[in-house]
Amino acid sequence: MTARFVEVADRVHVLRDPLLHVNVTLVVGDGEALLVDTLSTAGQARELAEAARAVTPHPWTIVNTHHHFDHCFGNATLAADPPRPVYAHAQATAVLRDHPDELRRAAAEEMRAEQPDLAAELARTELLAPTHPVRGEAVLDIGGRRVVLHHPGHGHTDADLVVHVPDADVLVAGDLVEQSGPPAFEESYPVQWPDAVAALLRLTTPATVVVPGHGAPVDVEFVRAQHAQLAQQAWLIRAGHTGSAPPERVAAESPFGARPGLIAARRGYAELDGAA
Repeated sequence: MTARFVEVADRVHVLRDPLLHVNVTLVVGDGEALLVDTLSTAGQARELAEAARAVTPHPWTIVNTHHHFDHCFGNATLAADPPRPVYAHAQATAVLRDHPDELRRAAAEEMRAEQPDLAAELARTELLAPTHPVRGEAVLDIGGRRVVLHHPGHGHTDADLVVHVPDADVLVAGDLVEQSGPPAFEESYPVQWPDAVAALLRLTTPATVVVPGHGAPVDVEFVRAQHAQLAQQAWLIRAGHTGSAPPERVAAESPFGARPGLIAARRGYAELDGAA
């Protein structure tokens, strides 16, 4: 990983991993810092630490936006020695604490075909569960800067956190918002996802910089447009489910394309059936 942090607002810096385009956000306060997400492996996390140290020498607190490997498998490297606080939604905390072997196996299997070297490293990565579970909202003091963690509801997962830095007008959205590709629906709640993004939008101003889970930072209009697509997807799922249409028919009309649309339709049907 040969990436560096770029300042996108006052003392708020973003690094984009070139492999999976994952964003890590660094918020610098007086004598303290905050790292949002920790990438996929120990090796990536070590390089991330070097990049962060090029910006600030301050000790950091960590936030995981959710429990997927590319956002939290670097926790042990960045927060175990010396121990640092790690915040995440309570459900993400429980998954990382109780099912590390399953998470490692699933991550390695997901990457095996396209990134075999990454898959091999994922299979042997030590996981560290978050130390500070969040359910609704938590307020952090990062060296005199107020940072608010919000759980806006079910969306990309059941455990998404967004990170709001009001004094810089920055919102770190995690994978609730995607720029470099379509939203990932594999563990999602497509019917509820638009409501989660609507809650996220209520934290913004016209000038807010939104850091997506993957890709370049975006403005509020980009998020509004993606919200409209998610709402259209949710409407198609509800209509198809009511009419007993096969998921493939819903997928054919998806604003995100047939393949993501099929995953969304199947997840949405399960959601409406109470099985998601």
